[in-house]
Amino acid sequence: MNLLVIGSLALDTIETPFGIKEYTLGGSATFISTSASYFTDKVRLVGIVGYDFPKQEIEFFKSRNIDVSGLIISKDKKTFHWHGVYKDDLNIRESITTDLNAFETFDPVLSTEFRKSEYLCVGNVDPVIQKKVIQQVEKPKLIMADTMNFWIEGKRNELNETLKLINLLVINDSEARLLSGESNLIIAAKKIFSMGPEILIIKKGEHGALLITGNSVFYTPAFPLEKVFDPTGAGDTFAGGFMGWLSRTDDLSEDNLKVAVVFGSAMASLAVEEFSLEGIRNLSLEKIMKRFYEFKNLVEFKNKSL
Repeated sequence: MNLLVIGSLALDTIETPFGIKEYTLGGSATFISTSASYFTDKVRLVGIVGYDFPKQEIEFFKSRNIDVSGLIISKDKKTFHWHGVYKDDLNIRESITTDLNAFETFDPVLSTEFRKSEYLCVGNVDPVIQKKVIQQVEKPKLIMADTMNFWIEGKRNELNETLKLINLLVINDSEARLLSGESNLIIAAKKIFSMGPEILIIKKGEHGALLITGNSVFYTPAFPLEKVFDPTGAGDTFAGGFMGWLSRTDDLSEDNLKVAVVFGSAMASLAVEEFSLEGIRNLSLEKIMKRFYEFKNLVEFKNKSL
């Protein structure tokens, strides 16, 4: 099945206790589409970059069989640039610079072919843009969207309209509480379901992720890593692995949603082991499956008396 990915493409400057990388490939659409490309060769990328975007990175997308015909290249503006600094506690980061540049004019119009996509993953962008894209897709089987505190607080009415159109929302625990007004995440999920989504994924960073549906709650722990070099893009990498697996299998059963969460978590854990996109730029199927089964072993146990 075709997977349509909408989001930002960026050149990031990232500082962590382990070093600094300047103008390295980033953005939600970058991580989502790259992660998904390990599960399906039918990823369709829609985004905008500036005239300074490295041609070799566009060739990289093509090498992953990502369809970049929906990628706009601005002739007079630079690529979106974000500069972030992570402290010793990698859960805390400070944004030094956010230059929207070409991304400020992002107004996606889908081609006839892209409108027929079966699966849609909308990255964390303005809910007005999210809604516009969603309304262009003809008969999607599943629409997944991400959002953040900035939109929840700054464009709540517009976000509420977008939420009515999607099947699955992915947010972190603080965003779930802010959106719902509830401190308990299970109660928060029920309130969010009343806004439109039928499925909720709550990212809990170093504490894993929750998959919540109307019928069940499924928890995946975070993978215990000795070194986390760069958490940038981990959530988007998760989304790409999750949606890539669903697109590959075309199976929306609860059991397969759980498998997708584990694949998403596996991909995210591989991403944070290196700076920027480097952790998932050149993966082998063997390495992905090894991490998948390592996740499985984290929660699997046997007891003859039970």
